[in-house]
Amino acid sequence: MKRIKIGLLLIALLMCTAASAQTHEVLIETTEGNIRIMLYDDTPLHRDNFLKLVDEHFYDSLLFHRVIKYFMIQTGDPKSRTAQPGETLGGGDLGYTIPAEILTPTHYHRRGAVAMAREGDAKNPERRSSACQFYIVWGKTYSTKELEAIQEKVLKNTNGKTNISSEMFWTYRKVGGSPHLDGQYTVFGEVVEGLDVVERIQQAFTDDYNRPVDDIRIIRFTRK
Repeated sequence: MKRIKIGLLLIALLMCTAASAQTHEVLIETTEGNIRIMLYDDTPLHRDNFLKLVDEHFYDSLLFHRVIKYFMIQTGDPKSRTAQPGETLGGGDLGYTIPAEILTPTHYHRRGAVAMAREGDAKNPERRSSACQFYIVWGKTYSTKELEAIQEKVLKNTNGKTNISSEMFWTYRKVGGSPHLDGQYTVFGEVVEGLDVVERIQQAFTDDYNRPVDDIRIIRFTRK
């Protein structure tokens, strides 16, 4: 009898471990194609808030309202759902913020990284994240000299807390990304499918406020 109880306990523990280690993915269907994102379990506040919004269909019909070539694409402004052509966007939010979960060098701004936008340091010294606006990194590749200069700026902006590790260095040299943001924004996921769609979106023609002239819209978000 004791052996049976121990066996059942072990099975229960294994099931709990498997559940806690599960990978959460979401599919973004856009007017330019589909993007699949994996969310990190070691940024649980951001993961859970994001999944809550997905389940509520918050992101459905929103625009990619800020697109900068060779940098990133941004969405999540609730005002963009009914925005008129040429309307300036980016100020919409949900009335709350999320505590920072910055885990550099575990997660950093390599190409395909998914991170939350936020208010600047002057208004937001704790670097708390927006409740809903997020961006996907495209970036570019960098030379050794460029990375050395960026490292100095990152060290200054993070009070000496963030270094570009050797892994990060070679990723930025070979794959690309936006290293100047490291240690300052919460990266909570990555693109696992659809980087070609991200590339296409970041090449969009934009107005003076970085909004695509021809709307690029999210059709729907779903859990996978």
